Amino acid sequence: MTTGSTATSGRAVVNLTTGLEDPERVTVAMLTAVAAAESGRPTMTFLSNEAARLAVPGVATATACAGCPPLTELFERYATAGGRFLVCPICVDAKRLDTDLIPGAELGGTVPLWEWIGDGATTFSF
Repeated sequence: MTTGSTATSGRAVVNLTTGLEDPERVTVAMLTAVAAAESGRPTMTFLSNEAARLAVPGVATATACAGCPPLTELFERYATAGGRFLVCPICVDAKRLDTDLIPGAELGGTVPLWEWIGDGATTFSF
């Protein structure tokens, strides 16, 4: 375990490409993002491919398994902890999704993601 200020000051990026076709993968990704955000790390979750649908209000409502927290709870905890979503605009357009997104979500592709990462971030990909 890392100690000191770097344990909570570094940025975290969670890259998620899977949507509700694999709710267990979404749950693990969100548990990772929630843990980072709740530990004080600035956290960005990049939603692309099918995961872009999760940024539409009312979509992320599944419970992946017995004992798993509902996605609604994970998304609320993430937002409360200051976690943000960057949603692939190409994916949104291709899927003809509503651009009225959940709180903390904004349209943005890889260039804004790299700008947000800056000098580096711990990354996870699901």
